[in-house]
Amino acid sequence: MKKSTILLFFLTSFLLFSKRSKAQDYQVAAGLKFAYEYGPSGKYFIDKTDAIEAVIGLRNHGAVFTGLWERHLPLFEVDKLKLYYGFGAHIGAVGDNTNPKFNHTLLLGADGVVGAEYIIPDSPIGISLDLNPRLEFGHGPYFDLSPGIGLKYIFK
Repeated sequence: MKKSTILLFFLTSFLLFSKRSKAQDYQVAAGLKFAYEYGPSGKYFIDKTDAIEAVIGLRNHGAVFTGLWERHLPLFEVDKLKLYYGFGAHIGAVGDNTNPKFNHTLLLGADGVVGAEYIIPDSPIGISLDLNPRLEFGHGPYFDLSPGIGLKYIFK
């Protein structure tokens, strides 16, 4: 909890004291993702519609790294609102001291993502809402669906 508070304080300070960007489309963004796992995220557009996103998710005394390829398309013809979908994979480890079966468990699996992202006009802030279906092979197989909210700073 202390690490997430420090990270949130740092990101908020960075957002308040940074120069504003007016571009609708961007190439690089960094922020926080809040889902079943929460933590820092980064997105890099490799062309006008395709992006690579990385998330370091923290949970259950461990961490999970997720890499995603995403395609972004206009949504409802609303300026700065994009639909995105994609796929990727995750790897990590978690621990649960109360259940020996899941103590130091390897997580490895396939991920999907579908969501919407909105860039606030005249600001460098983006907000996203998505669903992350995941197929876990490490101690599964099992399937779960995690809703997520993202807040990111857009670099010019």
